[in-house]
Amino acid sequence: MAELKYRTSENVPGAFYVDESCIDCDLCRGIAPAFLRRDDLAGVSVVYRQPVTAEEIALAEEALESCPTSSIGSDGAQVA
Repeated sequence: MAELKYRTSENVPGAFYVDESCIDCDLCRGIAPAFLRRDDLAGVSVVYRQPVTAEEIALAEEALESCPTSSIGSDGAQVA
């Protein structure tokens, strides 16, 4: 499970984030490319845009649930 205290600084502010346990597998970026991308300097995925609509939040949650290392987290503050 992702831990907020290990959230990487490359994530934009908001409910969804990627923590330091990311292994750069690319699965999340395939599911939700509108929100997640690779940070080439860090070598991991990051949230570069927070989801806003219910449909976007559902995609972000699918990426979160699919992450093999549970590196994607949500602080539960998303608004739909």
